[in-house]
Amino acid sequence: MAKTSELEVAYKATTYRVFLPGGICELRIGQPCETLRCWLETADSTEFALITAHNPAGQPLDAATNAERQSQLECDLLEGNYEPYVAQHQADGDDWPNEESCFVPDISAEDACALAADYGQNAIICGGTDGIPHLVWIEDCEQ
Repeated sequence: MAKTSELEVAYKATTYRVFLPGGICELRIGQPCETLRCWLETADSTEFALITAHNPAGQPLDAATNAERQSQLECDLLEGNYEPYVAQHQADGDDWPNEESCFVPDISAEDACALAADYGQNAIICGGTDGIPHLVWIEDCEQ
């Protein structure tokens, strides 16, 4: 599924919950999160991304398939010497299921896009030391 205004609205109507040592961050696209900013500073991290393997191209899969794909993503991240933390995407409405995700500190947007593309994703959420999450379309990374 390509980038659309409907899809962008859906991504922006989602809370991205990140479970970090010391607390939980609830992120929204374009909104600063002081807790995340402080965590990134303490962890000496300059960039981050949220990546999921669930529901590629916006097509819902069964729970077992999503769990298997997510497990493989986590393995790929660990093999790439990243330290993923558990995260969850929770849509504001009831029209989309919660998705398990990985919060990955110290991964560039380009590397995160490449990995997400391998899992058929439309976009990732990423940011820098300011703790402000941004929506990045995979097709924009590939140009």
